[in-house]
Amino acid sequence: MEFHLADLYECLCDAGPDAEALVAGQRRCSRFELDSRANRLAHHLRAEGVRPGDHVGIYAYNRMEWVEALIACWKIRAAAVNVNYRYVTEELRYIWGNSDIVALVYERGFSNRVAELANEFPALASYLVLEDGSEVEPGPGQAYEEALARQSPERGFPPRSGDDHYIVYTGGTTGMPKGVLWRHEDFFRNVICAMQEQMHAPEEIAKKSEIPNGMRSLTLSPLMHGGGQWPFLITLFNGGVALFPVSRSLDPQEVLAILESERVMMLSIIGDAMGRPIAEAKLASKVDTSSVAVIASGGAILSEPVRELLLEAFGDIYLTGGIGGSEIGTAARESGKTDATQGPQFDLMQSVAVLGENLEPIAPGSGRVGRMARRGYIPIGYYKDEKKTTETFVTDARGVRWVLPGDLARVEEDGSMTLLGRGSQCINSGGEKIFVEEVERVIRLHPAVRLATVVGVPDPTWQQRVVALVELADPSCALTLEDLQTHCREHLAGYKIPRALLLTEIPQTPTGKADYRWARKLAEAKAV
Repeated sequence: MEFHLADLYECLCDAGPDAEALVAGQRRCSRFELDSRANRLAHHLRAEGVRPGDHVGIYAYNRMEWVEALIACWKIRAAAVNVNYRYVTEELRYIWGNSDIVALVYERGFSNRVAELANEFPALASYLVLEDGSEVEPGPGQAYEEALARQSPERGFPPRSGDDHYIVYTGGTTGMPKGVLWRHEDFFRNVICAMQEQMHAPEEIAKKSEIPNGMRSLTLSPLMHGGGQWPFLITLFNGGVALFPVSRSLDPQEVLAILESERVMMLSIIGDAMGRPIAEAKLASKVDTSSVAVIASGGAILSEPVRELLLEAFGDIYLTGGIGGSEIGTAARESGKTDATQGPQFDLMQSVAVLGENLEPIAPGSGRVGRMARRGYIPIGYYKDEKKTTETFVTDARGVRWVLPGDLARVEEDGSMTLLGRGSQCINSGGEKIFVEEVERVIRLHPAVRLATVVGVPDPTWQQRVVALVELADPSCALTLEDLQTHCREHLAGYKIPRALLLTEIPQTPTGKADYRWARKLAEAKAV
């Protein structure tokens, strides 16, 4: 047995086959039921010519079959490619070509786009259609359930290797999506076991089946993103019950209903965009959420006002966050120390450091800003992108390999880390560096503000100037640029103050992150 995700799941399943594994909307299944259906799909994919190392696309909203397809690919040493269901034709064309998928599992509602592109990709020779209640004429391929019915529920697969690949495509905030390539063993040890004692042998996962009243965790980010897959997989591989909603957009009332009916212990969200509406809905309802002990935010840091709102709504809970991402995996957890304007501080894991220009670790309390980095169990690199791999995965003078995901940070005197923001979003105004996350945190402290995104736009004198895009908590209230500047001057140096204000509804990505491309385009068109 290897540190391979399929081997590990099968071992966990055999140790407790009747234990509940998944709850997706009204559907639920045991570990054995999930394993059996994944076996059927794996046999079908092999019969269709999918071989070890091949890539299989999953193009669907949250549903039970998403997980079946993910595990089925692992079983035959293939890798599942997460296809963003929000992509338009041009973006789909790019990711199909970049990822080299040879098979596609997709929902019937996407048939028109699939049929439009099918002839352009002769290597993509196998299609499976998931019924979704759509009346769209089915696109190419076989019906999913019919294909599974013809295959065996037994295993019978060749041996696997911990060197097999897991891949997750990440869009980030700029550029086309990139496929981050992991070894199975590195992914398991970095993401699944990051905050726990490492296993010495893969067979030890069977002990997870012995945990009484295992974690019941609800993940809100879509499975088409790493931010949705990872909390879900952490729960599953640690013997818990993984739950996720199947609605196509965030519905706070649905979330509260699941928390109550399923007695959920842990809720996984992404930042203010999920945290605020859920807290507001809870405050306005009488739903029993007393089972909730933990709310964890990943992928985006919670602002102080939303943290307070969640604590008011859910009472005596453990509210936590962390630093992680497709390239770095799990990097740090909140230390418990926070400043409303600087944000939370993070306890550095042994494998995480803040590096200077020469890739040397920056000493605590030096005041220097560097690049957050992680070593150890890190990805292989980006699929088919040697240039970006070379830029992001670097080796220092001692021969230590690091991943640099692009976050700038400072190490405090006590050894904790303050995250400053992405270097790619940093604004240069008159030679001064301005971290947009710092300005956004301060703006969100204003009682009239619901959401805020900050970008830099070209300026003939200062190179760039700060523009604030603000969504008001109450659209009928007034907020002027002067009001906002007065508020910001209490917390920020003068050069960081917004020079323009746009009041607008602020869209979020499906993972609850700021859409800086949209914000910059709007600011450049309208900010004066």
